[in-house]
Amino acid sequence: MMTATRPAYFTKYENLNFRRDDETGILEVRMHTNNGPFVFTGQTHREFPNAFYDISSDRDNRVVILTGTGDSWMAQIDFNSLGDVTNPREWDKTFWEGKKVLQNLLDIEVPMISAVNGPALLHTEYILTTDIILASDNATFQDMPHLNAGIVPGDGVHVLWPLVLGPSRGRYFLLTQETLTAQQAYELGVVNEVLPASRLMERAWELARQLAKQPTLTLRYTRVALTQRIKRLVNEGIGYGLAMEGITATDLRNAQQ
Repeated sequence: MMTATRPAYFTKYENLNFRRDDETGILEVRMHTNNGPFVFTGQTHREFPNAFYDISSDRDNRVVILTGTGDSWMAQIDFNSLGDVTNPREWDKTFWEGKKVLQNLLDIEVPMISAVNGPALLHTEYILTTDIILASDNATFQDMPHLNAGIVPGDGVHVLWPLVLGPSRGRYFLLTQETLTAQQAYELGVVNEVLPASRLMERAWELARQLAKQPTLTLRYTRVALTQRIKRLVNEGIGYGLAMEGITATDLRNAQQ
């Protein structure tokens, strides 16, 4: 049952909607822009590391579901809101935020379920930090923004896509900006279940309730055990990847002259 308990962070972030069943400790986190399909902005880049830290620090959370709004998971980006990425001092902020968002996602020490409700065209690395990935049958997966902007895909996709697809296929996916359908992603082992859009959230909550029957420490330490290697790989690769991305971002100024 949903209760009136609302931690302070539930209303702290403009682009995140939170609802929790306090009987089971299942937290649903829904990305949105004005309660419609989510548009990634500089503000969300700044705020998401703090949001995921707040989720990880709240020990009343026992299972977390991450999803989007409407018919897309994350398909739009406001490039102008990201600031002057050709300025190294501005990129330093992006560098820090880009590291922390993945580290803080992986520090959520309870099982995480991604419910991919439509096209996931950017920051798909968020999805790949979760333990169960469900996709609606209209979902697609692509790394859209990096090569379109002329910068290195170094924000974690360079670590996690080769991990889940294999080194050769993962590099191909990033370099060709390949679009995978939900069914292709399922066949390649990225997605665990493909569902009609009308069934997606119902199934996510079914799995979350199944997990929530376990003792709390079992939930927490299973997540810790299952993410140990992923944490190591992300920590090894994320700073280096973002540094390479930053060099190419600052070089955009020369390309524009």
